[in-house]
Amino acid sequence: MTTATATSGDAGDDPRNSPPRVHSILDLVGNTPLLDVTGIASGLSPRVRLYAKLEGLNPGGSVKDRAALWMMRRGIESGALRDGKTVLDSTSGNTGIALAMIGAALGFPVSLVLPENVSIERKRIITAFGANVIFSSGLEGSDGAILLCREILQKDPDRYFKPDQYFNPNNPQAHFESTGPEIWEATDGRVTHFVAGIGTGGTIMGTGRYLKSMNPDVQVVAAEPDDALHGLEGLKHMASSIVPGIYHEDELDRKIPVPTDNAYELCYRMGEKLGLVVGQSSGAALFAGLQVARDIDEGTIVMVFPDFGDRYLSTNLWHGWVDYAKKRQSR
Repeated sequence: MTTATATSGDAGDDPRNSPPRVHSILDLVGNTPLLDVTGIASGLSPRVRLYAKLEGLNPGGSVKDRAALWMMRRGIESGALRDGKTVLDSTSGNTGIALAMIGAALGFPVSLVLPENVSIERKRIITAFGANVIFSSGLEGSDGAILLCREILQKDPDRYFKPDQYFNPNNPQAHFESTGPEIWEATDGRVTHFVAGIGTGGTIMGTGRYLKSMNPDVQVVAAEPDDALHGLEGLKHMASSIVPGIYHEDELDRKIPVPTDNAYELCYRMGEKLGLVVGQSSGAALFAGLQVARDIDEGTIVMVFPDFGDRYLSTNLWHGWVDYAKKRQSR
């Protein structure tokens, strides 16, 4: 549904060296690679491997491209999304970018409700795709955006198509049909643990279901902020949040609380050690993955890295780099 097929081109006689030819930017969603990041850790069993699924290589720059594409395509198929409708949803940023990109590619106007304190990079990317942005209170986080979006929809329900990423079953279905099979194939079925952060819950629910359908012994592990007042943009502390309808905690094998500062420091270390600059939710996934890795003697751990760090350069994540650099120099 979302992957491009490579065809012979001008890059030589071997078609494997040829870039894919696609008809739409949407054909590039999915088929992201796994990167071996085991070297970031020390003291692990030599039979443990850590892999990061680099979702920042999707055309919209994040894992949310998958869910947004599935929700909008299914909306078109059902007739709920049609000419004259405007796509409306609440988002902390990445889903908004994905919806804005897909709306532009498919010819639908998009309006998005965002907390006013999301990064300036995210705001600018969304508007670059031509979407309309409506800001909610930054103090209320993603929950405030959800509530304001509901108010807007209630005033003129016939005008909008709301993908409703927090309650739309096509969100986890996207990962059941794409992310899960990609991980299974890339690891030759050897994956033993799957780690992802919790935002809407779509990634961990859908991918986890697929992997368990292939091997019930695969452990599904959630990386969750350790406090309601956290700095891990895009992730939810479920005990203090509106719980998404697609999220079912009983399907998890384990939840690992992630301190904001630890996730940030791992982001900095990955930039230095791996040449990989990622967002804070990737640091959270690595923190949880390392906890799992230290608890086992053998296994293949796959973590979702939802995006890269370039869309957070103006945020507290990279402001914290100054203090980290000072500590590093004093060692």
